[in-house]
Amino acid sequence: MKKLKLFPKIFLYTFLVMLLVTLASHLFLYMFAPQMQINASRFLENGVMMETTLNTEWIIQDAIFKALPISLACSVLVSLVCSLIFSRAMAVPIKQISITTEQMEQLDKTARCPVNSSDEIGVLACNVNSLYASLLSTIENLEEEKKKVGEAEQSKIDFLRAASHELKTPVTALHAILENMLLGIGKYKDRDTYLVQCKEIAEQLSSMIQEVLETSRLDFTQDVQISEPFDLSDTLPTLCEPYKLIAKANQIDFSVEIHEGCPLDLPKRNLEKILANLLSNAVSYTKPGSKVSVVLYADRIMIENECTPIPQETLSHLFEPFYRPDFARNRQDGGNGLGLYIVSTLSKAMGLSYTFEPMASPQGMRFLLFFTK
Repeated sequence: MKKLKLFPKIFLYTFLVMLLVTLASHLFLYMFAPQMQINASRFLENGVMMETTLNTEWIIQDAIFKALPISLACSVLVSLVCSLIFSRAMAVPIKQISITTEQMEQLDKTARCPVNSSDEIGVLACNVNSLYASLLSTIENLEEEKKKVGEAEQSKIDFLRAASHELKTPVTALHAILENMLLGIGKYKDRDTYLVQCKEIAEQLSSMIQEVLETSRLDFTQDVQISEPFDLSDTLPTLCEPYKLIAKANQIDFSVEIHEGCPLDLPKRNLEKILANLLSNAVSYTKPGSKVSVVLYADRIMIENECTPIPQETLSHLFEPFYRPDFARNRQDGGNGLGLYIVSTLSKAMGLSYTFEPMASPQGMRFLLFFTK
């Protein structure tokens, strides 16, 4: 019986129970048939009336015995039909759930258990559907996390490859100058001049290493930054103050406009790093006599600077680590090419979107950072 499938098992159990009830009822009827006595009167030929008492027990038992095969046959037939209907009603929904779970095992996203009733089987089907939906959601989240981890690992590899290349250039230059100075070759005999140059290269190398370390730590810690509520309209003037002074020293018009409050719930330090890099780039690439403007709205911040618009084919590479366009090759003005990479990395980590596009009138570049996720 244990090896039987559900439908024949339910059928046999139901049929045996109904057959047992039928046999018991017939047996009770046969054994406990009412014993009846009937008073009968009849006239004899001579006109004398006689009264007799008839015991009908054997008559009833004989009638039941004669009807028993037909009654049993009908009862068995009715039991078969009822057992078949009941077994089908019980087994079909469970079989449908079983077939659906086999599809779910193959992660078929269209698999759903049919819910045709509100009884325990219907509740079971609903629970299976809910559990499968949660499983699919968990799998999708894991796949998304796996994709993000893969992208982060690839980004880290690209960053380290680019960093090693960038660090190699000043190290090679420093090594060449020092070796020529030691050998006393040509112009390198003037040690006073080239020691100053070596010091500048060493300082530049130290600054670059510091930026590389800070950026690499940024990649490792961006997920553990804690969000905090603050209003950017309160902190923006203080954040812009150093760049106002730099702009003023370079005869650049630097303006800040706050149209309305901007309440946020974000990692404050990361947002300040984004804005600091954007403001630094805007001031660095704006010529004297031109303008830098910062405009804050409730849902975005806009930073514009008047300069030669960046070609479209260059824009797609600006957010790569250590990338510098031709006009920014001068390390004193162009930095190390990590500013916009940091902006892009932190914006993605915080789920913020941005646009960076050229302006037609006046000519320049416009950066928009949106705070609505």
